[in-house]
Amino acid sequence: MADMLVNLLKLPPLTPLLQDLRRAGIVVRRAAPYEISRVRQFVERHFTAAWADEISVGYAHKPVSVFLAIREGDVLGFAAYECTRRGFFGPTGVEERERGKGIGKALLLAALHGLAEMGYAYGIIGGVGPAEFYASAVGATLIPDSTPGIYADPLSDTDPRDGEAPPR
Repeated sequence: MADMLVNLLKLPPLTPLLQDLRRAGIVVRRAAPYEISRVRQFVERHFTAAWADEISVGYAHKPVSVFLAIREGDVLGFAAYECTRRGFFGPTGVEERERGKGIGKALLLAALHGLAEMGYAYGIIGGVGPAEFYASAVGATLIPDSTPGIYADPLSDTDPRDGEAPPR
């Protein structure tokens, strides 16, 4: 899967999306450290243990670099940034039955605005799935020759940067 580049200087505003979701009873906010177990369980149940591992890094940041969408105390989705590499967005996910309500876009924008607040002018969405979504939501563009990117066989004996075995 390819990576995408986002111009953080031209992000759409977040507030209107947050207000629309709030009217529907959904709150998008920064995660709190004491919620890590419940959020990890959500991510493992609906997505992957590897994604749960990645967002764990976001809980060590100050401020936490994980955003949540919640309704009545239930996690509906999450988005993280600066977890796997500096300047990278992801992972992110919304529970399948909650998709199509604007939750994913709000989480995406919250996290990308977080990267912009850190001083980045551009962000990278690593190993994208729904490229069309990212292109329409925030004007993301594919980065040529970015496959396999940073997620290439991480537990291999070869270095994904050059295909060579590391020196012993």
